[in-house]
Amino acid sequence: MRTLFDALGPTRAEREELYKWFHRHPETAFTEYETSRRIGEELSALGLSPVSVGTTGKVAVLANGEGPVVMMRADFDALPCAEESGKDYSADPQLGRMHACGHDLHTTALLGAVRALVENLDAWRGTFIALFQPAEEIGQGASEMVAAGLTEKVPHPDVVLGQHVFSTLPGGAVGARRGPALSTTTQLRVVIHGRGGHGSMPHTTIDPVVIAGAVIGRIQTIVSRELEPGTFGVVTVGSVHAGDAPNTVADSATLRLSTRAYDEDVDARLLASVERIVRAECAAAGAEREPEFTVEGRGPLTTNDVAVTDAVMGSFRSAFGEEGVHAPGRWTGSEDFSNIPRAFGAPYCFWALGGFSDWENAPSNHSPQFAPDLQPSLDRGTEAILAAAAPWLIR
Repeated sequence: MRTLFDALGPTRAEREELYKWFHRHPETAFTEYETSRRIGEELSALGLSPVSVGTTGKVAVLANGEGPVVMMRADFDALPCAEESGKDYSADPQLGRMHACGHDLHTTALLGAVRALVENLDAWRGTFIALFQPAEEIGQGASEMVAAGLTEKVPHPDVVLGQHVFSTLPGGAVGARRGPALSTTTQLRVVIHGRGGHGSMPHTTIDPVVIAGAVIGRIQTIVSRELEPGTFGVVTVGSVHAGDAPNTVADSATLRLSTRAYDEDVDARLLASVERIVRAECAAAGAEREPEFTVEGRGPLTTNDVAVTDAVMGSFRSAFGEEGVHAPGRWTGSEDFSNIPRAFGAPYCFWALGGFSDWENAPSNHSPQFAPDLQPSLDRGTEAILAAAAPWLIR
């Protein structure tokens, strides 16, 4: 492992510039054409033959003799928000999109790990699969790659690995937990239909904004009054839109919301409650059309395999010592990562990487101020991939 770690020093400046390129060129779900192209170029420059899977997904196989097969996944889509991080390599705010969740770091770290493995074949044995996934933010990228034939295009992995940079643990720390680690999520679009009209004559209308307001207030009672105390659940209304003029009652209002749970049955109950409340408020207001419900994305429960997680954490402790290893609590975020190992029937481990030295005051993921410290985050993220794969590839 030390040989692979030592190989990172001479490439540090190049890896940092590559990270800055990804950061300056954010692309949102399923539009990551330039990002995908650059990933392919970097892999090809290392002598690999990257394969396109789905709209923008990329995967490369590095075979190095007999041994286990390890797959490592990195996501690479950005978010639709303007950057306010103040970094000298910030994305142009006029783009209206940025890497507010660190996927650019995930991608650069995996490319760096692949380079270290390619340039040090004597240090390991087996097969390493580098998988670069689009559209994580809408919960569809992993499933799209599976539907596009991923399982037929690469060897069957013995283990699948993934990491994510967060602001909720010390900078440079890494850590994973056994069992449930990330919650389920369902992203739902709700359209409430009213009857539009002039703002001066509300009595001739059925105001969808008023209905939406009642729905938003009532939804807040689902977790506090319908779930048993101690049962984890979250319902968040993240977007509300209706009308474009101050003196007009709109025809409809659109809510976009998400649910979170550590149990598939609880998630189903949250969604059923949302639908019940929306329908009841529409009926109470005399709405003449039924509301519409569209699932825009789903994220499965992420449950780390016990044996795999123990092996990964043991390797982290060996590589980084206790100072580098952090035992995180359950994360309330969600991921579509586990759709990939599930498609192969392979065990997996997904761990957290601390991205900020002043982590207690750092902006959260999805904030327009979110931009991890370039170092040690990039080096540690790359080292973590190599260390996590070591129990299978280094004998």
